[in-house]
Amino acid sequence: MLDIDTQVLQQAAQWQRDGIPAWLVTVARTWGSSPRPPGALMALNCRGEVAGSVSGGCIEDDLVERVRAGAVLPARPEVLRYGVQADQARQFGLPCGGTLELVMEGIGPASQLPALLEHCLRRDCIERELDLASGAVSLRRGPADALPRLTAATFTSHFGPSVRLIVIGAGDTSGYLCQIAQTLGFEIIVCDPRDTQSPAWTIPGAVHSREMPDDLILRLRPDRRTAIIALSHDPKLDDLALIDALQSQAFYVGAIGSRRNSDTRRARLREHFGLDDEALRRLRGPAGVYIGSKTPAEIALSIMAEIVAAKNGVAPERLESVAAGKARGRADAAMTADACRT
Repeated sequence: MLDIDTQVLQQAAQWQRDGIPAWLVTVARTWGSSPRPPGALMALNCRGEVAGSVSGGCIEDDLVERVRAGAVLPARPEVLRYGVQADQARQFGLPCGGTLELVMEGIGPASQLPALLEHCLRRDCIERELDLASGAVSLRRGPADALPRLTAATFTSHFGPSVRLIVIGAGDTSGYLCQIAQTLGFEIIVCDPRDTQSPAWTIPGAVHSREMPDDLILRLRPDRRTAIIALSHDPKLDDLALIDALQSQAFYVGAIGSRRNSDTRRARLREHFGLDDEALRRLRGPAGVYIGSKTPAEIALSIMAEIVAAKNGVAPERLESVAAGKARGRADAAMTADACRT
């Protein structure tokens, strides 16, 4: 499954190819509490059909109502503001007096959507500058995570590669993890050179590789939009992936296993493969946040929660790890047993 921004751009480009008048709407700035962050996209066509979201529903409904009522939407880019007044904030469901500033632009040849989509699918980082007077768009290389910039003359937004998840090992937990990741818009690659097949290999939309894990990591050169998780339970495969993953730009590198196995793995990576303490500190193992996981599906949910937290910049110390949670659980159980004996 593609990330939501790419889906919106693809739908907008399809409407353009079909000759259906449509508009692209982008959250430019926000003040106070707002349902969607700067850079969030939606596309709207003349029939009132919508892809994506800029508010979670309320503002989309207003724009759709305007279209269906025959209102003339802007031919040139226009800046729209919602939630300035308290009654307007209540009308559009903006909490705590929140304000959204949107840029709405008609989609046409000058929008350069096909070229932008091609860059996104190649995992390029692109800066898109919209001339507010003419609607002309220019594309150039830029940062992936910068905030949009709105001036009196231009609106600049940023598009980076979709978030990618590389899974080492095709087992039951991998299968559930891939299903959850797909709903979150991750691009998924499952790597397992072993002959055994598993449910993870049958997930539509996931790329399956029979390469050795180190060859795959070296070929893909993980960037800051990539997460890597080792789930094969085979030290030979997991270690091969981790050696190169921990020296890449990946925003998350994790491995499944008990606390003892995780400590043994770190010692092995240090002593036999020369990884230093700085690299090993990046390894999340045992992978996942503590939710009392018992089943493969619950373990996958735990790991995916940790990956999403890392993607969103949540510091590891703010999360309770699987190891810490289990230790706390054992301590609580011991205290309960002591209380029962007294």
